[in-house]
Amino acid sequence: MPGTCGNCGRSMKTLNLTLKSGGLFRDIAFPVKRMVNAGYTARDQEGVRRHIEELREKGVPAPAETPTLYPVASYLIATGGMLEVVEEDNSGEAEFVLLLEEGRVLVGVGSDHTDRALEAASIVKAKQICPNVISPVVWPYEELKGVWNRLMLRAWVEKDRERILYQEADLSAFITVEDLLSFVKSKVKDGNLENTVIYSGTVPVIGGKVINGDAFEVELFNPDNGDSLRCAYRIEQLDYI
Repeated sequence: MPGTCGNCGRSMKTLNLTLKSGGLFRDIAFPVKRMVNAGYTARDQEGVRRHIEELREKGVPAPAETPTLYPVASYLIATGGMLEVVEEDNSGEAEFVLLLEEGRVLVGVGSDHTDRALEAASIVKAKQICPNVISPVVWPYEELKGVWNRLMLRAWVEKDRERILYQEADLSAFITVEDLLSFVKSKVKDGNLENTVIYSGTVPVIGGKVINGDAFEVELFNPDNGDSLRCAYRIEQLDYI
């Protein structure tokens, strides 16, 4: 069911999630007021600049600054299932996800699924073509601070029934959560991050080749206790006409 933004009065999409905290599970409802996708958030900003030059050669517009931030329509978020796309040139991106509500930060894992053909013309418009996907289970950030840099982000793509490890990096590859939140707050005009969903940006593809797959799966793995967050979805092209 949709929620309502208390300040603006407009309807908000509500995510029905499960919070895992202290080994216990609790159902929660998270109304999404705003959603943003961060980009180029690696701690190694020199490496980011090299990557931007590689993308520029492929026709992808370079950002004016790094990190960067893109607004995404707040209703464009799902917890999995079937993702419908308009053409073959699309792919997922492994990201951690932050959800901010009532002074707390929740952590999920997700995918910023992107239309690559449209991305070459407009990154902002490409972000609106496919929904972001998020894990149905989230963790409290407070319980992860001590192990954050060791958390492992992985993604697999399924292509022609073959499951391929597509991305893999620990979270030390990213700027800190605190720096990410500060960056996002500095870019939001009113500075209000209540009920905001933040996608972290992604890590390089193994082997450097983007794969247009039939399914995508992302995991955030905690090596200290063996626990994982997962999101998964299938991809179907709208080719019936």
